[in-house]
Amino acid sequence: MKKLTQNNLFAQIMKFGVVGGAAFLIDYAILIICKEIFHLNVLLSAAIAFTISVIFNYIASVKWVFVVDEKNSKKKNFILFISFSIIGLIITEIIMYIGTDIIKISYLIVKILATAIVMIFNFITRKLFLEKR
Repeated sequence: MKKLTQNNLFAQIMKFGVVGGAAFLIDYAILIICKEIFHLNVLLSAAIAFTISVIFNYIASVKWVFVVDEKNSKKKNFILFISFSIIGLIITEIIMYIGTDIIKISYLIVKILATAIVMIFNFITRKLFLEKR
């Protein structure tokens, strides 16, 4: 097994940032399209956008960012990824609800905060549960 150095970890964090940034752009664009063009509720719009970006994120993460543990089946890895993504969605929805309905901040600003928090959660959980140790 290859020892993880600080340089490897830094490179992995950078790759995760690129994938996460692209997923965020997909998420943010779809959120705006659902809310502004289709006039869907902000929480439904956030859920739809999040779901689509998770599919992209999964494919990019297992292909480019993480050295996925091959002892687990692809199905098991996907289930783990989706399970943590659902938790991320719940965190996103809570933050979106509090920010937009209670504090009354623009959904566009709240989404950026929610994404930053969920991105940290995602890196930690994927590192711990999907990656080869």
